[in-house]
Amino acid sequence: MSCWSETMALAKDYIDFCSGTQRTPPSESAAAMRHLAKELEQQHWSKFQALSQTFLGSCGADPSHSLRRVMEELVGDGKMNWGRVVSLFTFTGVLAAELFSRGKDRDFCQSLAKTVADYLGEEKSDWLMENEGWEGFCKFSRAAREVNQESSMKTALFAAAGVGIAGLTFLLVR
Repeated sequence: MSCWSETMALAKDYIDFCSGTQRTPPSESAAAMRHLAKELEQQHWSKFQALSQTFLGSCGADPSHSLRRVMEELVGDGKMNWGRVVSLFTFTGVLAAELFSRGKDRDFCQSLAKTVADYLGEEKSDWLMENEGWEGFCKFSRAAREVNQESSMKTALFAAAGVGIAGLTFLLVR
């Protein structure tokens, strides 16, 4: 499976999951993303809600185009890491859930999945491959789960994701 198609399958699954579709995750990476992104969302729920409202209030009729610009800016400093990837998925899932609750259909929400897949699976494919692709993400996730909640690895994951949240905040309020 290509980097893009794997990323697309993962993004589609996560957006469906956030929009209320309950089914078994199709892969280990999908299960890991569901777990880590939902955990991040729970820890920073009010921040993600405020960011999604700001974003949707300013993105116009095509949130995918604006999401693309946010992703490019967020990792434009070249400091890509799994925490930022989880932040992008979390934010996109929050957006999809909000759009779905506002009456947008699943196909409209799935356009966000394509935006994520296009960016991560094409433009950041070199980074993904250097980090063992989604299998590398699974390894990262397993390692994060093997250590207790107070561990430095878990702290590092959420610190890296926090940088992503801070970047989103900066991008959306300027």
